[in-house]
Amino acid sequence: MKRSNSGPLYAAITLGSNSFNMLVAQTVAGKPKVVAKYKRKVRLAEGIGADGTLNQTVFNRGLDCLMMFSSMLDKEGVDRDNIAVIATATLRSISNAEAFCTAALPILGQPIEIISGLREAELIYQGMVATTCGEGRRLVIDIGGASTEFIIGDGNKVLLKTSLDIGCVTFNDKFFNSFPFQQLDFDAAQNHVESALGGYRAQLLDYGWHCVVGASGAVQSVVELLNARGLSETITSAVLQQLREEVLSQTDVSMRDVVGLHQERAPTFAAGIAILLSLFNLLQIQSLNLSGGALREGVLQLLAERISQSESV
Repeated sequence: MKRSNSGPLYAAITLGSNSFNMLVAQTVAGKPKVVAKYKRKVRLAEGIGADGTLNQTVFNRGLDCLMMFSSMLDKEGVDRDNIAVIATATLRSISNAEAFCTAALPILGQPIEIISGLREAELIYQGMVATTCGEGRRLVIDIGGASTEFIIGDGNKVLLKTSLDIGCVTFNDKFFNSFPFQQLDFDAAQNHVESALGGYRAQLLDYGWHCVVGASGAVQSVVELLNARGLSETITSAVLQQLREEVLSQTDVSMRDVVGLHQERAPTFAAGIAILLSLFNLLQIQSLNLSGGALREGVLQLLAERISQSESV
């Protein structure tokens, strides 16, 4: 269904290791205005076998989501020339990524662009700046399903960026694959985070920051929970320690007794808390607030600029 506003509709599709997302937008007053959102927890990283191949069940689950996105593109009236499809950590790493991209091409009508971790970090920062108020130097942390991006920036300028193999879905497989969870699981996760950070830990601390902004489902799940409990949205070490204790006291893997936790977020909740707690400890973070946007909003910015340039030619 086409809208009456002037200017074409466009869509940013991001294929993460945990979720696939699609934002449909239109440029209003020079900025992308989101008119529709679609999301599915595909958990692509769950399907990576010991041989580095994505198994057929999860492969098909990904394609099924893309077919849903395709139907929604038709429903919204988005021209297939005005979409960008970006993939991240899992498609960077699997050995049958080319087969997935080949199967997806006729579904979406545009090729999947598999971006590097550093390019992902740049787009995350652009998406954050475009959607999140604040001044001064900021540390941005985006915890994904199979990778976590760290960016320090000032205004529009990126000062430091990196992408590391830390993720909620992969941590589930490594540390939270046996219920009930134990403190030892959280300790092992922190040791892994510390090892993965390596020399970047000192670099990040040397740069310093005025505030910390977090993106991704791991942060959103905590903020949603705090909202449901009528508490401040600011995440602190005390909040995370309390949630760890709640996770450790659970008698069912569904986490149904954790008040305010959305059930679709339960499968990766323990891993997300473990990663956040580790980063708070290792990077001496005092508090963290949710970003207004990240990767998909960064892709929207790119699309808006590209379409604006093509219309002005």
